[in-house]
Amino acid sequence: MYKKYIKRFLDIIISLCILVVLSPVLLVLAVLVRTKLGSPVLFKQERPGLNEKIFTLYKFRTMTDERDESGNLLPDKDRLTSFGKFLRASSLDELPEFINILKGDMSFIGPRPLLVSYLPYYTKEESLRHTVRPGLTGLAQVSGRNFIDWDRRLAKDVEYVKGLSFAMDVKVLVMTVKVVLGKSDVAEDTNQAEGNFAQIRKERLERTGKLEA
Repeated sequence: MYKKYIKRFLDIIISLCILVVLSPVLLVLAVLVRTKLGSPVLFKQERPGLNEKIFTLYKFRTMTDERDESGNLLPDKDRLTSFGKFLRASSLDELPEFINILKGDMSFIGPRPLLVSYLPYYTKEESLRHTVRPGLTGLAQVSGRNFIDWDRRLAKDVEYVKGLSFAMDVKVLVMTVKVVLGKSDVAEDTNQAEGNFAQIRKERLERTGKLEA
């Protein structure tokens, strides 16, 4: 009952209330992002959601578009300003995802939506992460955020899916508040944070001859 009906109902009601209450904050942040980091204000990227359906994820941008003499974007660490670091450390860059929650692309709590290019590299067990809506926060994030290895992160996602309940969501929510207030485990370089998932998985495939189920 909770997984099928109540969880989605709570997502709609809470996300709508938050968007209304925080609308002044969102407006101020949008103006600051536009002034300090440029346009567009929102970072948009396709991610796989429930049943691997692709949706557009929204975040406030945290990096500039600075390029080298050849026109190539500079490394993340060179484009991430102090304001961008603040947005990430405080998780304020995630606020536009409440729109994704209201639309039904995401839930408040669930496995974080990763890149579409990662889809071929999940094991059968790990693919269970796509049998629920992806979340703004999840068990993997509060268990180490960006700095636990891929196998453990995906194992935490599976653990969440198999144990999904109101009690589990409350647990993750409480742990999320502690992590955000502590401003810990935040990576400044997204490449460092996520690593090369495809490369790691290809190496596993070459080593084992197949993806482990």
